[in-house]
Amino acid sequence: MEQLSAFWQFLADNRSKLLELLLEHIGLTFLSLVLAAVVAIPLGIYITRHKRLAGAVLGIAGILQTIPSIALLGFMIPLLGIGLKPAIFALFLYALLPIIRNTYTGIEEVDVSVREAALGIGLTGRQILRQVELPLALPVIFAGLRTATVINVGVAALAAYIGAGGLGEFIFGGIALNNSVMILAGAIPAALLAVIFDQLLGLLQHSRLGNAGKMGRVALILIPLLSSSYFWPQAYGPGWKAGFDPEFIGRPDGYPHLVDTYGLSFNTTILSSALMYKAVERGEVDFIGGYSTDDRIKAYELAMLEDDRHAFPPYFCIPLVGEVVAREHPEVVDAVNLLAGRISDSVMTELNYRVDFDKVSPEVVAREFLQSLQLWRPDRAQGGERLAIGSKIFTEQYILVELFSQLINGYTDLDTDLKPGLGGTKICFDALRAGEIALYPEYTGTGLLVLLSPPQDTIQQVITEPDAVYHYVQRELAAQYGVKCLAPLGFNNTYALMARKEMAQRLGLEKISQLAGFSGQ
Repeated sequence: MEQLSAFWQFLADNRSKLLELLLEHIGLTFLSLVLAAVVAIPLGIYITRHKRLAGAVLGIAGILQTIPSIALLGFMIPLLGIGLKPAIFALFLYALLPIIRNTYTGIEEVDVSVREAALGIGLTGRQILRQVELPLALPVIFAGLRTATVINVGVAALAAYIGAGGLGEFIFGGIALNNSVMILAGAIPAALLAVIFDQLLGLLQHSRLGNAGKMGRVALILIPLLSSSYFWPQAYGPGWKAGFDPEFIGRPDGYPHLVDTYGLSFNTTILSSALMYKAVERGEVDFIGGYSTDDRIKAYELAMLEDDRHAFPPYFCIPLVGEVVAREHPEVVDAVNLLAGRISDSVMTELNYRVDFDKVSPEVVAREFLQSLQLWRPDRAQGGERLAIGSKIFTEQYILVELFSQLINGYTDLDTDLKPGLGGTKICFDALRAGEIALYPEYTGTGLLVLLSPPQDTIQQVITEPDAVYHYVQRELAAQYGVKCLAPLGFNNTYALMARKEMAQRLGLEKISQLAGFSGQ
């Protein structure tokens, strides 16, 4: 009951955003479906007349259908960029197979005697197609359209991954923040859309001149028009265009705090962290929210704007260890604390660069770094107790879990089980508290604003002092959750707002507060 109440409250609080995402989802589905029908139905008819091509055409469409959705969207990005175009094209490809196959099957299943009778009364091939075959095949063709529609409603949720919007924004945001209410706010409307669209097509399929048929036709005309009209102002409207990942958008210390602190508003696009940098480099967005130690800042020639009003607190990296593990295995704490203060901002950036651009595995990068500090030791674990080490989904965290693992394996008799890429902050922290992982790397600012969420006056007292933030987080995580904060590793990976260096220099942008003087490009 409490979960249901939270769900309705979330919908009420985010009704304008829900409507926006709903229209985007409808637009993605219908635009791709119309394009697919325009291509697939004639193609299905063509291969009934040229049967030697049927196997090849259906085979190619079948192969496209088997490509994983995320992979197909990823393939489109180098060709079409991010946003609407690659999403529509990918959905178009997914809709081809059921429409082609059902068009071909429906026409092929028309009884031979019916065709012969049509020929006997003097109908031409085109007349037979138009007056005999298509009317008889229509139920099967509509079944293909209905199947393609349901598929596209589901796959369209993944379009949020490449900045095309839709209800997937709620789903991805909910996964990143481990917010089940937010996930349901995207999943339930998407499921309802699939049912509604299927029923509308059913009405149209079985309609003649009755009210149901009129309703089906009106709906199928109005919905695409309404949804398509949404894309024009969004794509070309005024304001700065910004690309943010789902966690940055949803976290209280991310986009909401940036907007509240500076009074800014962006025309936002939700992107995976891997795509944000390419999007700003290509000019598809003006700003992105990233991390100050990210090696891609230099690689993509970005300017990091100064957070002159301290919207983002210090984010010094700290290993978090479960209470039971810290008590029963103090040698683990001692091993991980060997890294205390040994990783500077520039060192972490260099380690990230080696993985992202030199394509060296995190395991090798971690081992070579420990060797440079003369901390590396051979694995002395002999198949004993295993400790699970978790991480979030980005390069730096993958390197850190390797560092922790190699130190524990080299300095204790324990073995380790790595679980990198668990997701967002909430997922990792809940897994730690549940004992599903023994430790994971976290950040002081995240601990302050996301895990603890103290009153605003408390935040203002400590937020500008790194040591004050650390000691507050260390004390309160232990008191409230029984989680032990180990010593900071040394680097401060704070959130940062970034722009293309060329644009920042041209506009004279050095601080975030300067954006208030501009209305956008």
